[in-house]
Amino acid sequence: MADDVCWIKFDTMEHFMVDVFKGIGVPGEDAKICADVLITADKRGIDTHGIGRLKNIYYNRIAKDKIQQPITHFEVVKDSMATAVVDGHNGMGMVIAKRCMGLAIEKAKKYGIGMVIARNSTHYGIAGYYVLQACKAGMIGITGTNARPSIAPTFGVENMLGTNPLVFGIPTDEEFPFTNDYATSIAQRGKIELYEREGKKLPPGWVIDHDGNTKTDPTEVLQDLVNGKAALVPVGGIGEETGGYKGYGYATVVEILSAALQLGPFMKQLTGLGDGKKVPFKLGHFFIAINIEFFADLDDFKKTTGDILRQLRASQKVPGAERIYTCGEKEHLIWLERKDKGVLVNKALQDQILAMRDELGLGQYKFEFE
Repeated sequence: MADDVCWIKFDTMEHFMVDVFKGIGVPGEDAKICADVLITADKRGIDTHGIGRLKNIYYNRIAKDKIQQPITHFEVVKDSMATAVVDGHNGMGMVIAKRCMGLAIEKAKKYGIGMVIARNSTHYGIAGYYVLQACKAGMIGITGTNARPSIAPTFGVENMLGTNPLVFGIPTDEEFPFTNDYATSIAQRGKIELYEREGKKLPPGWVIDHDGNTKTDPTEVLQDLVNGKAALVPVGGIGEETGGYKGYGYATVVEILSAALQLGPFMKQLTGLGDGKKVPFKLGHFFIAINIEFFADLDDFKKTTGDILRQLRASQKVPGAERIYTCGEKEHLIWLERKDKGVLVNKALQDQILAMRDELGLGQYKFEFE
């Protein structure tokens, strides 16, 4: 491990993030939700969406750019038996999302299924957090969100669609649920930001420029994604030969469900810019909870699901492969590896942590890397 990289205990980092959120005006209970979403990402090895996102996505948008509200006004604007539409009024996306999935779960308890759409929301962290919320309630969870334009359509080079995750969480009889928490692009901005922090080049084929060439410099890519000179490639790759149209299609589904059901902004309307100035992103999300007990006994369902996953892992491996994984397994294994270590922070992240601490006067925090 490099000398400028160290581990910080999860409890320490979570408490620090709570105090940072409170320091920029987020109410105490909401600050705990926001910190829990971020620390859950780090615990599961999703380093693109944990503490590494605190300063650039949340801190700066609230304290510096003034385009996000620290106090969340959660308004149900349309409510029926199994569905609802919520307006988040540009508050904290994590708070809005957790309450939306909670509402979907409550509806599913009564009607078998619940679906809630959020409008005027903001970045909500890892989508997997909310499907795990449903799994803990003994339900199947589904969520998706649109985002600022990043992905080019198949045979296109212009960034049009967001990274638009389409995420499922399914309870099993194992130690961990089935969760597929990933974007509909090969990589997303957070992954590119991680490569930049680590000083690494991007693999060819992740990003395409207006000439159809791939780009590998993460700093240039992050700039070009903002100014529209580059785009992320959908899952499946460039063109149709390796199935790029599939990722493109799923990204479009998420865009429609996130925007059209609440008649909100979409694609190029989500750049976060208006008349050359930074403005609220006004994202849309959707949350679905499916009550398994309306279809089958919950324990029997979990056993069948577990059997499916176990048989997949036990199937014949390609020569030289160590093992076969199922969705959610690697995140569980990373948690087991990290639970006594904490969050891994490099020099760039250390500088961000110290900057927030000093700006907010959180002198009670002293870190090992200082």
